[in-house]
Amino acid sequence: MATLLFHLSSSIFSNGSVNLLQIQNRPLLSHLNYTIIHRRISLHHPHLFLSISKGLPVILAMDVSGPDSRKDSPLGVDMAMEEEYVSLSKLLQDFTSICSIDRTWTFSSENGNESTAMFLVSQPNLIANKRKKFITSAHISKGSTKGASFQWSPFPVEMTGVSTIVPSPSGSKLLVVRNSDDDSPTQLEIWGHCQLEREFQIAQSIHGSVYTDGWFEGISWNVEECLIAYVAEVPAPLKPTFNSNGYKKGSSNEKDSCSWKGQGEFEEEWGETYVGKRQPGIFVINLESGEVRDVKGISKCLSAGQVVWAPQVEGNDQYLVFVGWSADKRKLGMKYCYNRPCALYLAKSPFYHEARETGLKDNVGDLPACNLTPSISSAFHPQFSPDRKYLLFLSCKTSVDSGAHSATNSLHRLDWPTNGKLDSSTAVYDVIPVIMNSEEGSFPGLYCLHLLKNPWLSDGCTMVLTSIWGSVEVIIAVNILSGNVSCVNPIKPISSWNVLALDGDNILAVSSSPVNVLQMKYGLLIEKSIGSDSWSWLDISNPIFKYSEKVEKSLSAIKFSIIKIPVKDSSFCKTKGAARPYEAIFVSSTPTSPLIVILHGGPHSVSLASFTKSSAFLSSLGFNLLIVNYRGSLGFGEEALQSLLGNIGSQDVNDVLSAIDHVIDSGITNPSKIAVLGGSHGGFLTTHLIGQAPDRFAAAAARNPVCNLALMVGTTDIPEWCYVESCGTAWKDNYSEAPSMEHLSLFHSKSPISHIFKVKTPTLFLLGAHDRRVPITNGLQYARELKEMGVDCKIITFPNDVHGIDRPQSDFESFLNIGVWFKKYCT
Repeated sequence: MATLLFHLSSSIFSNGSVNLLQIQNRPLLSHLNYTIIHRRISLHHPHLFLSISKGLPVILAMDVSGPDSRKDSPLGVDMAMEEEYVSLSKLLQDFTSICSIDRTWTFSSENGNESTAMFLVSQPNLIANKRKKFITSAHISKGSTKGASFQWSPFPVEMTGVSTIVPSPSGSKLLVVRNSDDDSPTQLEIWGHCQLEREFQIAQSIHGSVYTDGWFEGISWNVEECLIAYVAEVPAPLKPTFNSNGYKKGSSNEKDSCSWKGQGEFEEEWGETYVGKRQPGIFVINLESGEVRDVKGISKCLSAGQVVWAPQVEGNDQYLVFVGWSADKRKLGMKYCYNRPCALYLAKSPFYHEARETGLKDNVGDLPACNLTPSISSAFHPQFSPDRKYLLFLSCKTSVDSGAHSATNSLHRLDWPTNGKLDSSTAVYDVIPVIMNSEEGSFPGLYCLHLLKNPWLSDGCTMVLTSIWGSVEVIIAVNILSGNVSCVNPIKPISSWNVLALDGDNILAVSSSPVNVLQMKYGLLIEKSIGSDSWSWLDISNPIFKYSEKVEKSLSAIKFSIIKIPVKDSSFCKTKGAARPYEAIFVSSTPTSPLIVILHGGPHSVSLASFTKSSAFLSSLGFNLLIVNYRGSLGFGEEALQSLLGNIGSQDVNDVLSAIDHVIDSGITNPSKIAVLGGSHGGFLTTHLIGQAPDRFAAAAARNPVCNLALMVGTTDIPEWCYVESCGTAWKDNYSEAPSMEHLSLFHSKSPISHIFKVKTPTLFLLGAHDRRVPITNGLQYARELKEMGVDCKIITFPNDVHGIDRPQSDFESFLNIGVWFKKYCT
């Protein structure tokens, strides 16, 4: 028998029941029954033994070897809720297994009545703790009756070890990129219809891994399909070498068993998710010779990405257009940060077009890359029109100019000369300007961060893309000459739409809502005058979005709506847009169900009325959800977004509390208990709410929350965010990573930690140990203080996760614990 000994005062005992033991202010055993028999106490508990002598301390021995001892319980699992862990985990697995489409391509046949769609699909694999990727395809037949049929391939093909794939313009070839996790060469493969045609091993001395991150990433075939331009890590600079004699002259990157590599000077990286990524550059491979060359003329202070081939010009010279981000002194975090200045550049290809006939030509020149967009602070995702007369690009100039990490976008056009001779004086035309404030129901502005590889309808001047419109995502058609914008998907029933690819003049898309799993849609163009009535939309049965009967049953009883929330004290708003109502998505089970308030991060992001596994899982547990798009969210015009700068911790907090009051006062919910959940800035709001309104919330969960701006500013990859969001736009260029006492005091007053001593809400913390955006110390400091205060809280750290906590096992454990935590305190 193992025992624990505790010294107690003998004077506390009398017959009856008493709260007997407390260790560090936490009860170990509550209301334990006992009886005094002479000088012995008989405790009514099978694992407790206690002896007492009059006037002497009591010694209590507890048997901890029994079945209910801590050593038999999994770490962090509340054994009283063990059955909840079992049942909830089974349901969560059903949601987790639902697939998602990462990319889609379509290839048309010569007769135009048939085509093939190819889908890159991913599915979480919990055992392997990674996302399995596979390819599946469908043959599309379009009949004369304005219908279409899909014939799916019988089985998908897994893409093991593949980093990315990119079909050629004709669809006759496929580039497969395989990056290595060590110092092994990068592998490029060229596949034909039935076999591997070419394979290239690119040594680390030429370049490192190819960028496949979706932002710097750029892989572009030229029209003749003999050259491929792509973005990869430039070779690492030499590091000093040491041996038994000290420093070794003539250092190289060759391995030597009698020496070792030093570290050299610290090199900046692009922050969160870019660990080990220093410098993306542009490279071109000649598919006939296998030679790889870097593009000359790019300044070392530029990080290059998003490369595309420019139209061929006189003399058969070929040029490349790419995006360049300047970083002379400090590389701030790039992930989720669209306020980093960038421009479009033009550079000459290191290979001439006639390389196939005349061989390679050297000395193409090291002329500096030409900045095509010096008049605008942000230009990215270049895209040429089908006739090659226009260069289109997106811009986040409002983000750059204001300091907000994301804001209303704009679309612009450059007229491309036939001789290809552009310079910095080339005019930039607005196609979709920034919309500060729109009328109710009208287009709120462009909220789009990427373009399709082929977004063009057959008229050559209409682009199709996805944008945010309030709390939904929509598909819009944009005429690049007139600037006319129209929504092309059905408006009712309310749902979010996302374009996957164009199939000629038809649209392949997906639609979903908070209570409906993704549904594939096919839009047939029936009228040339582009508008919402120009397409006939078909539901496409597909094998990709399969889900269990349990998921279908759990979602069938749930409804949702989008609610307008009026702004309290709108008379104090400085702009008309800031005074307009904001929105919340309400997912209802029953009016009396417990309510979970869900808050997005950013803060300049948005929660969409679309299907998300985590929210659907929580609503399936019997909770009502209130998903608040507080002022500052995307999709509601620039004035409303800018109103939050300098007002975090007050305006956003009040918007959330007003939204809660609104749904309760309107009678659509009357919860006995309310929980709150958020990550990043949503975690900032979560911890603010339980401090500023400590009596309103029965439970809380925070994922990598911003709890203390004064601590964060010196450790984050986005120090300027702390200044802009706390103090306003004026501080976007005046931030410091060594703030004054005055600034530190301001940061503290804006932070949730300034209200921590009022908190009494049981709170769950989920923290990624490799988070560079909101370092783990922020959440740990707050959570440890709550524990010292005696507030019930639980901390789960994920040793290998970054800010998103999106590795399959980590995401699963996170939301399983959130579900159990909320069930414990709210039901």
